[in-house]
Amino acid sequence: MLAKTFGSAVHGVDARTITVEVNVGQGTRFWITGLPDSAVKESEHRVESALKTFGYYMPRQKTVVNLAPADLRKEGSSYDLPIALCVLKSSGQINTDNLEQYVIMGELSLDGTLRPIKGVLPIAIQARKEGFKGFILPKDNAREAAIVNSLEVIPVSTLKEAIDFLEGALSIKPLVIDTREIFTAELNNYSADFKDVQGQENIKRAMEIAAAGGHNVIMIGPPGAGKTMLAKRIASILPPLTLQEALETTKIHSVAGRLGRDASLMTTRPFRSPHHTISDVALVGGGCQLHW
Repeated sequence: MLAKTFGSAVHGVDARTITVEVNVGQGTRFWITGLPDSAVKESEHRVESALKTFGYYMPRQKTVVNLAPADLRKEGSSYDLPIALCVLKSSGQINTDNLEQYVIMGELSLDGTLRPIKGVLPIAIQARKEGFKGFILPKDNAREAAIVNSLEVIPVSTLKEAIDFLEGALSIKPLVIDTREIFTAELNNYSADFKDVQGQENIKRAMEIAAAGGHNVIMIGPPGAGKTMLAKRIASILPPLTLQEALETTKIHSVAGRLGRDASLMTTRPFRSPHHTISDVALVGGGCQLHW
């Protein structure tokens, strides 16, 4: 029997919807098709262990998992949850007709709990754009996804919670946050403020002019002179982020996996402090990917 749901693949800072199909039929072995990387292929073992934890089983028949479009590279462990749910549906172990209404993502532990994933915000934005009813994802990522309104964000902690929700045995209230309220409340809430700098009048004046005019600044001096200290505080005298800039900044940090657990909208300008021995290639962001 064929079961189908939807996941997502992040490329750059944008997401693309992936159809997850599972068919259990005559034969043996477990197959994953659709250009999966090693982390995706290894999902078989994580899924099998998670299913056994809650009293389900991995079918001993031929099980084919297809991640479409098949010519797009699939990376990471976040396809564990949709694969597990489709395996259960295809093998007749659960009864639900809701799988195709949701985008479902999440990495499974061997005990069936869900670990946080990367790129949640662009996935949620794409899910809303394509008209999905909701987004089922790990609880640690829920606040990040809830930035996107008009989309039901269903946080789950374990595979069993996801199963019970889809079968109607468990009611989970969608997480809703007021994005504009968070944005307004946390705007310009910097831990390091430019007003805290004592002395250094000449360089402070130079940095104020640079901030006002949008100029670059190069600071040269011995270690401990205050270069990094001043650079870290220049963001506090720059204009505040607009909501669109905050969303773009949050998307980039989401894809890079730098938001952390229970993170939400970024409302302050980020500061990066690479070591002075960094290479030119590493400083500007590594190599490039060519598309022919």
